[in-house]
Amino acid sequence: MAGISTKAQYYIRGEIKDETQKSLANVKIIFHSTGYIYYSGTYGGFGITSSNSTDTATLSLEGYQTRTLVLDSRKENNLVLKLKAKKENNQERRLMSVTRDLKGSEPTRSSLNGETYSSLRENEFMPVDRFPAIDFALNTDKASYSNIRRFLNMGNTVPPDAVRIEEMLNYFDLNYEEPDPGAVFKVDTKLSDCPWKPGNELFFIKASAKKLNLDKIPASNFVFLIDVSGSMDMPNRLPLLKAAFKLMVNNLRNIDTVSIVVYGGTVGVWLVPTSGADKEKINKAIEELDAGGSTAGESGIRSAYRLAQSQFIPNGNNRVILATDGDFNVGQTSEEDLERLITQQRQLGIYLTCLGVGMGNYKDSKLEVLAKKGNGNFAYLDDEKEAEKVLVKELTQTMYAVADDALLHVKFNPETVKDYRLVGFENKIAAISDTSSILEGGEVGSGHTLMAIFEIERPSWVVDSSANLANIEITCKVPNDSGRIQHNITATATSTSFAALPQTYRFAAGISLFGQLLKDSKYTKQASWADVQNIVQPSIQAGNHLQEEFLLILEKAKKIYYKGKPSRFRNSSR
Repeated sequence: MAGISTKAQYYIRGEIKDETQKSLANVKIIFHSTGYIYYSGTYGGFGITSSNSTDTATLSLEGYQTRTLVLDSRKENNLVLKLKAKKENNQERRLMSVTRDLKGSEPTRSSLNGETYSSLRENEFMPVDRFPAIDFALNTDKASYSNIRRFLNMGNTVPPDAVRIEEMLNYFDLNYEEPDPGAVFKVDTKLSDCPWKPGNELFFIKASAKKLNLDKIPASNFVFLIDVSGSMDMPNRLPLLKAAFKLMVNNLRNIDTVSIVVYGGTVGVWLVPTSGADKEKINKAIEELDAGGSTAGESGIRSAYRLAQSQFIPNGNNRVILATDGDFNVGQTSEEDLERLITQQRQLGIYLTCLGVGMGNYKDSKLEVLAKKGNGNFAYLDDEKEAEKVLVKELTQTMYAVADDALLHVKFNPETVKDYRLVGFENKIAAISDTSSILEGGEVGSGHTLMAIFEIERPSWVVDSSANLANIEITCKVPNDSGRIQHNITATATSTSFAALPQTYRFAAGISLFGQLLKDSKYTKQASWADVQNIVQPSIQAGNHLQEEFLLILEKAKKIYYKGKPSRFRNSSR
């Protein structure tokens, strides 16, 4: 909740319901006199201190008609919001994975204390004789893990829909392997026993993207699109972003160009296009940023893309970097409208990176939509150390793409696999239920290594270990080239004991189980936090700070969630 004026002397209270008298929680209430944002409580009630006896406010909640009215401190304000009339929506929704010929269910969205997350449906076991093929999108998004860390560091449970296991795996260094000359990806596979389900096996697919030659990285045209609205006036929001962008600026080259567009009470160009050589001028402009006003997100996005287009570098790296808590409360605010807007803009050949910050009204669902529809990626900055990781240490992964519209296609052999389920890469329930939904590939950055994990059930008969387990194909576009390329490999049914797997794969399995426990997956009901520890502890690479930090995060999760289940996992190498 935003800060309260020291002159406050009136108390404006009330309750918000729908037309059936059902209480409405998380209704956004914007006071026009201050621009401060509040939310109704669990049972629709609100009580707000104000310096005015009456104040005009705008009430909004997804699915309901927005209402502007006068609130009066001298009475109980009993308010009603009406449902929006249903309209035909022809907007295509983006899927993360597709099991061919599988149908979906009804859409929902989760919300916690003003934060919103797209509701996800966990992937089920699929019978190979009916659904042998699955396709899913590859990307470099890493936001989920740092957001999870934020919740656990605060001593809170994690909203299940905030857990995206593929992004948790993306967060870590998974032992990069250089692709062959001329190839975009190096692909490796492993098959091993499943530590949380005896009798099942885990099938790992690891893909490493080629690294750009740092001496030949093309010139960059960066537009920093920075939210300076009132909701950003907190230490973990605008001040954190200012520190983050300064770190990035220190690594810019003379051939790079930076512009800054701000949006809040007004929208405008804060810094005209400036050479990366003039770091003092850029940093001074960043330092002078101040927060206040409403969030005109739509206008800011349009302005940033116009500026990026005006400085467009053919065959260069043209990118808008949107930094915000995602609380767009002026203009186009629904995810569908934002998706439509950003889809139009990406046709210009400009990439989009989204940096999320904040807590309380952080809109993960909106930033995820923008990043995925805008040919881009998505990170969450919970502290300055994370900002340095994303914008300095992993700058080329974050800002320089080597593959666009990247998709991974897997076709299992019914002779060697009975059932499979993809861990992570879960679809939004809204996208599953929409028959117009399509599978779009993702952007993969220079030198990024990603991992996909399947849990599989084998047939009852004995399988020849040299037999074909699955055919794998990665397809993608190379930036600035409209043609598609593909990379094919065949994985055999040769299995390795879990203890004999390379460290990277065992660690990835532990992260995967950690995510499933946070989501309360029905497939890991018998597993425990001790199982995660027993998997991860022996696989930690000495001196790997992020892996060592994970053990501390795991300890915090154990204390928050602990239910007393003993470990079922036994590492035979110990």
